[in-house]
Amino acid sequence: MLRLCYRPLERCFGRLGGGGGAGDRLLWHTDLKPHASGDFSIAVAQANYSLEDQSQVFTSPSATYIGVYDGHGGPEASRFVNKRLFPYLHKFATEQGGLSEDVIKKAFNATEEEFLHLVKRSLPISPQIASVGSCCLLGAISDNVLYVANLGDSRAVLGRRDSESKKCPVVAERLSTDHNVAVEEVRKEVEALHPDDSHIVVYSRGVWRIKGIIQVSRSIGDVYLKRPDFYRDPVFQQFGNPVPLKRPVMTAEPSIIIRDLEPEDLFLIFASDGLWEQLSDEAAVEIVFKYPRAGIAKRLVRAALQEAAKKREMIYDDIKKIDKGIRRHFHDDITVVVIYLDHQKGPFNGKSKESSLGCTSAPVDIFSLNADEAEAEQRMLSAAAQGDKFLERITY
Repeated sequence: MLRLCYRPLERCFGRLGGGGGAGDRLLWHTDLKPHASGDFSIAVAQANYSLEDQSQVFTSPSATYIGVYDGHGGPEASRFVNKRLFPYLHKFATEQGGLSEDVIKKAFNATEEEFLHLVKRSLPISPQIASVGSCCLLGAISDNVLYVANLGDSRAVLGRRDSESKKCPVVAERLSTDHNVAVEEVRKEVEALHPDDSHIVVYSRGVWRIKGIIQVSRSIGDVYLKRPDFYRDPVFQQFGNPVPLKRPVMTAEPSIIIRDLEPEDLFLIFASDGLWEQLSDEAAVEIVFKYPRAGIAKRLVRAALQEAAKKREMIYDDIKKIDKGIRRHFHDDITVVVIYLDHQKGPFNGKSKESSLGCTSAPVDIFSLNADEAEAEQRMLSAAAQGDKFLERITY
């Protein structure tokens, strides 16, 4: 049965992780921290003007939660998920006596519904929020059981020992589904749901996109592609070019896998697609297997950046000189979380209960760590949640 300590969970949200980029304004990282059955490492590289990737790891003596949220259209949705998903997971797990597929689905649905309410309340003053969304990758470990749930194309990969192979002692096993219409199976799934729309998926600007707009088919947010009533809203129509919908073209229903952890399972890599655009599953697993634990997430991020530089006939030091925003033309925001699984060491990895209790969140913005920006957004979220008097008079 899942037993989470609520106070560390509460302290998690809005709190910065730790460890700087050692003079490298491109990177933020934590070298190594403990969780109930091993160690973990986080690293983030910012490319967008506002960091759209958000991430966090919550640890308690009985459970570990991992979240990677890759926003698009702006950072608001990923920041929102970063504050809401874990508390909902804790709430429903407590009510139902532990983690389960149903608990995870309820947490995703509650997060989606709350963001929808935020969009409705914010629409008159911030109409662009209806077009903001986030991929959402969740990992949870409790009672030696692993849960992985995802929306979008962030990815979880397991590194497993292969005792039968001398040439390759570790193998990569993908644990999540990429909900991206670049994948033929996903494209066919979307087309099958819209048999009366021959243009539901079109090839645009070098990639497949739903309605020529977006590549991922599942997310939190993207309300204007999920709620047909939004394209008829006069406020939103003034903001942009709404898409007339007969039915939703995206969903917030996560793919979920549940599996018992085995002694051969060595580590997990949770990362946004910024990593997987540059490195294969096998390449990432090989790096984690071969190199020391301390700073391993940062090593993966740098390997991805080196690949991005090589594609443009540059070196990594050249990319570091490019400013945020412009850097997005060379690579995406990149978030990596590596979770080591030390089965042989038993509960708490030989460490005290207290050392396994806490939460690490990556900064809202790596380059500036802009407290004013984060504060302003928090005021907007609070105003929407509490029901500003002006907004309360608006009906939908």
